[in-house]
Amino acid sequence: PGRFLLTGSTNIMLLPQLADSLAGRLAIQNLYPLSQAELVGSEPTFLAQAFAGEFAMAAFDRMGEELPVMLAAGGFPAALARRVPARRAAWYRDYVESIVQRDLRQLGRIAALDALPRLLQVAVSQTARLLNVNELAAPFQVSRPTIRDYLTLLERVFLLAELPPWHSNRLSRLIKTPKLHIVDTGLACALLGMRADDLRADRDTMGRLLETFVFQELRCQASWSEEEHRFSHFRDKDGAEVDIVVERGRAVVGVEVKVGATVTSSDFNGLRKLAAANGERFAAGVVLHDGEMCVSFGERLFAVPLRGLWLAATRRSKRPAGGDVARERGVKWRAAVRRRVR
Repeated sequence: PGRFLLTGSTNIMLLPQLADSLAGRLAIQNLYPLSQAELVGSEPTFLAQAFAGEFAMAAFDRMGEELPVMLAAGGFPAALARRVPARRAAWYRDYVESIVQRDLRQLGRIAALDALPRLLQVAVSQTARLLNVNELAAPFQVSRPTIRDYLTLLERVFLLAELPPWHSNRLSRLIKTPKLHIVDTGLACALLGMRADDLRADRDTMGRLLETFVFQELRCQASWSEEEHRFSHFRDKDGAEVDIVVERGRAVVGVEVKVGATVTSSDFNGLRKLAAANGERFAAGVVLHDGEMCVSFGERLFAVPLRGLWLAATRRSKRPAGGDVARERGVKWRAAVRRRVR
């Protein structure tokens, strides 16, 4: 009798010591790293507007220099409570080490346990890219199937996430390979040894981390809804792609992510192909960018500033920059966790 809350860093149903299946008596709630919406205390309307196919033509402040700071900080509460970037990065590395030494030992017999942190670091360098097991296996003296099993284990302890390919019988030239994403951009930066200044100098890495950030932000927001949301990515053999596809019921939304502020008609090429493949099911196609204005690019196609992902369209708000970011986040994370669990 009574209610109990059990939290942990691994999937409880996969633990070999679990003697009872708990069938019918267990409700599972995935707690992702804190979203940007939770950290700033907003109630985002992005998904609601996207599935309605309507975005208010509003203005937002650019992220600018705040963008790499946000990506490097991540969303783990205990890390955000550490204001010094070096201490925050050390916490992330210690977290990975504790997961490998504790949780992964319980999940299965692993011959090369020391290879897992190195495999995770290689995988992090490929975040937001198509999964290539052969490339991931190259630095290790283990077989390709073993590396594939290790990736599955890293996903089960919530360090990696695979984004499946979107598919349709109407298109025969689709790429059917999943994308790989790290669970948190702060964790990724710690493992790559990168700080905000390093991201500013490496636009390619910052762009891929931004795509991972948007995927995780959308997953968090979708988890608050009573309706089921399904996530995938779209890519065909002609090179057309959409970074994130979100489905709710029969409705489909496509999201393309740009690290820059300039949006052109060609940025919607993949979204137009996705729209043609779905017909009336297609609710909206969005290019998220680091500009200021929300602008229509045709029927059900929109360019939306990054802040519009977590701020309501009626708000124009700017987060504190620099050292104030970690402090603001550290103060708010407890209330955010309580709100999400409710």
